[in-house]
Amino acid sequence: MADQRDRAWVDSMPEAYATGLEAPVFAPFAAELAARAATTAPRRVLEVAAGTGVVTRALADALPGTDLLATDLNPAMVGHGARREARARWEQADAARLPAADGSVDLVVCGFGVMFFPDRAAAYAEVRRVLTPGGRFLFTAWDEVKAHAFADALCAGLRAAFPADPPPFVERVPHGYTDPERIRADLAGAGFGDVDVERVMRTGTAPSAAAVAVGFCTGTPLRAQIEERGGSAAALRTVGDTMTALLGPGEVRGEMAAYVVEARR
Repeated sequence: MADQRDRAWVDSMPEAYATGLEAPVFAPFAAELAARAATTAPRRVLEVAAGTGVVTRALADALPGTDLLATDLNPAMVGHGARREARARWEQADAARLPAADGSVDLVVCGFGVMFFPDRAAAYAEVRRVLTPGGRFLFTAWDEVKAHAFADALCAGLRAAFPADPPPFVERVPHGYTDPERIRADLAGAGFGDVDVERVMRTGTAPSAAAVAVGFCTGTPLRAQIEERGGSAAALRTVGDTMTALLGPGEVRGEMAAYVVEARR
């Protein structure tokens, strides 16, 4: 589970995250979630760990007229998302204490947020509580680092910049929930009896490897681990240069694997 520092999103981090990571890393899977969400035309949708709103915007596009509530634990993310997507209602909320009545939501969606939950069992049970009978919980979780071209190159860059003590955030948290059987077991423990876990590959495109490096290093909780190690502009350049050497100069493309999970109440 993530500790408190791994869940902290502050200051300018949401803007850096949105600028550097939304389009290449998260948008391809946001489209996947939105397409799957639209298959049952839900009337009431609750998004958990909405972040900067990349999934929120995809859901709003795919489900016009749907009552869409986007929530996130972090006020900085809620404020950023609310400014960019007015078709959803935005509210700060803990995943283990969702602002919805029992059995009142047709669909709960979470794009790459479950890995950050401090108490995943409590969060899954809370999702089940708010779902209608037959309602769906739809979420994504990354596969291993080596199955994500950008993250794999990033980790190589971090090892180059901090050879004695590379920051462990990427492997420990975003890519720390990669076992499908564990996912199924966790959901079963929360009372979900119908669970489907599918490994999905998508391709992301970024203007440069260095832009992705900046997004990860300044727009995620990795930033705190870099600062703890005396991170400097030189360290960030080393990460960016290493990623460029691995992914290529100019516009870069990366294959990414994630699990798309659907559970029914």
